[in-house]
Amino acid sequence: MGSWSRVRAAKCQMLATSCFVLLLGLCVATATLLTHFGAHFAVVSRVSPEGSPYKALHHWAFYAGIGLAGLLTLGAALSATATVREAGGLMAGGFLCFALAFCALVQVAVWGVHSPSQVEDAMLDVYDLVYDQAVKGRSGARWQELVAIQDTFRCCGKNGPSSLLGSGQAELCRGEEAVRQDCLRAIGSFLRTHRHVTSALTGAGLAAMLAPQGRLRPEPTGPRRPAPGAQLLQTLRGHTRASSPVRRGCPQ
Repeated sequence: MGSWSRVRAAKCQMLATSCFVLLLGLCVATATLLTHFGAHFAVVSRVSPEGSPYKALHHWAFYAGIGLAGLLTLGAALSATATVREAGGLMAGGFLCFALAFCALVQVAVWGVHSPSQVEDAMLDVYDLVYDQAVKGRSGARWQELVAIQDTFRCCGKNGPSSLLGSGQAELCRGEEAVRQDCLRAIGSFLRTHRHVTSALTGAGLAAMLAPQGRLRPEPTGPRRPAPGAQLLQTLRGHTRASSPVRRGCPQ
């Protein structure tokens, strides 16, 4: 009864982990779609020039997020199916997906530690470009793009060494828009919130990959009794040897 109880507990644990990883994969897919098609990121992507660092990061984040979500979802589905059907091939495929997902999560975590402000710098560069062209050049298209960015982030203008405090800035922020915070601070605050969500998903993914390893029970150090099947096999072998002794020497 003890061995069957351990087997059932291991199956329940594997199913619970698979369900959690499946939910995590759906969360990663949802966050990726919101990042790519959400209003805040999409409005900046539309106005950024071709070949800009932000547009490259925008596409890279979408493909990486969809790939990671697919690995997590596929691994969870294969592991759950293998646990129910006790199929070794499906379990091996699930572990392979988990290994690839773990490597991708480690790369995302390392990138987040070494380049925490890369996305923020790229987005602010795009806003500075649009702002300068709209206020200095008085371009109608750029002015509409700048207004669209400011309406999306609920901000107006920018306060800094490079800001224009002349007629362009005064015309841009009038009425209710004058009380809004500057766009540099609004964009930075939004990206920090998004970075916290990404870090939470990455940490949850790494914990889901590593937690089962920490719950493995060590082998007992005391003497182990043989399994009933092995004990019966040893008894049969001993009876066979006793009933048919080995003859020594050559026959006369």
